[in-house]
Amino acid sequence: MRFRWDWLRPEITAPYVPTIGPVHPDALGPDLFADITDIAGTGRFLPYDKDRRWSATKTESVLVEDIAHGPHETLVPTLSRRGAGAVTVHLYGSRPDGRDIAAELAAKLCATHDAATGRVVWFAGPDEQPLLDAAVTRVQLREFATEQLPPEPRAVFPLGACPASVRVTFAPFAERLADDGFAFLYDQITADRVGPVLIAAEEGRIVGAIGPMEVMPDSAGAPRLLPQYFGVLPEQRGRGHGRALWRAAMRWGHSNGAAYQLLQTEVDGASDRLCRSEGLRSLGFVCVSKI
Repeated sequence: MRFRWDWLRPEITAPYVPTIGPVHPDALGPDLFADITDIAGTGRFLPYDKDRRWSATKTESVLVEDIAHGPHETLVPTLSRRGAGAVTVHLYGSRPDGRDIAAELAAKLCATHDAATGRVVWFAGPDEQPLLDAAVTRVQLREFATEQLPPEPRAVFPLGACPASVRVTFAPFAERLADDGFAFLYDQITADRVGPVLIAAEEGRIVGAIGPMEVMPDSAGAPRLLPQYFGVLPEQRGRGHGRALWRAAMRWGHSNGAAYQLLQTEVDGASDRLCRSEGLRSLGFVCVSKI
C-alpha cells in the first residue's frame, strides 16, 4: 500500500501517524505512512517506534486491506490485540460526514476481528477549536536547540542516587498513582529495563516523579527525548514540585543530546497548563471518540 502524498498531506492538520503517534513536523512524510503499512501484521517494531522499549512485540497494526484513501479523505484503521482488542479508525479529512463514515467502518471491523472496543480518531490544527464531544489532547513540541533552558530547578534527584530510605518510598508512591502508569513504571524499574527516573521528595518520602529519561532517534535520525510518566501526589500539588520535575527533565534531555521532545497533554489538564506556561509550541489536537 502506498499513499499519494498529494492527497494525504493537505488533510493532515496535526503531525500524527497511526501506530506511531505524534511526530516532529520535519519528520512527517510519505515514508512514515509507507513504513507502518509495510510491517502490518508482522508484530515487528519500526526502529524509531517509542513503544519498542516496553515490549518485544508490537500489538497494534494497520489493517491495510481496509484503508480508504482518496483525494479529500483518508481512513486508516488499526487493530490492537492488547486486552479484549480495539479497532481505531484514523480520519484525515474534513468532510461533514467523515466521522460517521469512520464510525461505521470501526463498527464493521470490530465485528470482523472480534474486538471489544471501537474508536474514531480525528485531528484539528493548532489554531482550530476542537469539538468538546470527545477526549481531546494537545500535541506539544519543545525544541532544545532553539529554546532557552528553564531556570535551575529546586531539589530534584535521580531515584537511583537517593538514599535507600527514600528509594523504598517509591513503591507506595507508585501504588497511589497507579492510574497514571506508575505501577507499570515501578515494575519496569524493578526489572531494570528503563532509564533513570527523577524524583522530588519531602521529609524523606517521594512526592513526585518523572521518567524514565531516555533518548531515541526519530525516523529522520534526530535524537528526541521520549515521553515520560509524570505525577505528583494530590496533597502535594500546587507547591512547585511538578514544575521542578519538568524543568529537571528538560535539563536532562538537553544535556543528554536530545534535540526535542513531543508530548500529548489532556487539554486544560494540569500537565497541559504547565507545558503551555513553559512555552511549548502547540502542533494541533488529537480527538478520540468511542463508538
